[in-house]
Amino acid sequence: MKKKWLTLLMGTALVMGLAACGGGNKDTSKDTTKDTGTETASSDAAAKIFDQKCSGCHGGDLTGGMGPNLTKVGSKYSKDDILGILKNGKGQMPANVVTGDDANTIAEWLAAKK
Repeated sequence: MKKKWLTLLMGTALVMGLAACGGGNKDTSKDTTKDTGTETASSDAAAKIFDQKCSGCHGGDLTGGMGPNLTKVGSKYSKDDILGILKNGKGQMPANVVTGDDANTIAEWLAAKK
């Protein structure tokens, strides 16, 4: 019985240790632009802002949750439309969740999602 507990404990410790080390190699903080295929500093900044302020409702991968899916939001809304939504809110989304330069960065980034 003691051996079974030790095996269970060691197995659990191994799983927890591996989980703490990261695991997946999917990097959601970077976005490649459709036109050039290059990564930009502004897309990195936008992804970071999105992760901090928006991902709770729209999902870390933009596929939605409590908020709508944003993976192709740029095909529906322009940058100015998105800025208006960020400023005024829409549906359950409150106004001014993201403001100033951050709002501009996010709007430009999301408008490129087509």
